Amino acid sequence: MQPILVVTHVDHEGPGYFAEVLERNAIPYRVVSIGRGDALPEHPNDCSGLVFMGGPMSVNDPLPWIQQELRLIRNAVEAAIPVLGHCLGGQLISKALGGIVTRNRVREIGWFDVEQTSPRTAPDWLADLPASFPVFHWHGETFSLPNGATSLLRNQNCEQQAFAIGNTLALQCHIEMTEAMVQQWVASAPEEFTHPAGAVQSAAEITRDLKARVAALQRVADIIYTRWLHTVRK
Repeated sequence: MQPILVVTHVDHEGPGYFAEVLERNAIPYRVVSIGRGDALPEHPNDCSGLVFMGGPMSVNDPLPWIQQELRLIRNAVEAAIPVLGHCLGGQLISKALGGIVTRNRVREIGWFDVEQTSPRTAPDWLADLPASFPVFHWHGETFSLPNGATSLLRNQNCEQQAFAIGNTLALQCHIEMTEAMVQQWVASAPEEFTHPAGAVQSAAEITRDLKARVAALQRVADIIYTRWLHTVRK
């Protein structure tokens, strides 16, 4: 099969556990690192799926590669090539398909539950998952639903946590986390935890019981990633 193209924007927000899933299933993939100056393809002809990771920037920033990624997503959707986005990646999908990305009413950083918004309308994506479950979050913006999209997840901090449209899946939350990634993110941004409150947990709370929390998150990720990979052409 052709490789899955994984687009990263900064080094510390790599494919994480998603890469482990691909390697465990012997699925080829190629990483394009925007932060290191890698070139994006104009059209996804040479890949079986597109995956976009997170980043600290906004999709509304005047960065030249953002428009390139939006075009790439639109071209993939038009060609029925599966697309998956995490946080910034999910926001890119929303904007590419006609949604808007705005400031969320709160910054959301830490471990918070999400709940299925309409379990009966999207069984193919969320079957075998409970009505609510904890995932990892780190974002200050949020996306709207493009026309034709089905909302999948929400919580009290952010109304849109995931949506699907055809074989494209956009996530606001982070299911790709590993223990090392959580520790690195917390260590690299101490300013985020000066006054933890509400939807921003303290560094100590985020790293509490980290091994068990990440293990539970990865069980969720296994289900969601497997569903998405079933849409990828072999």
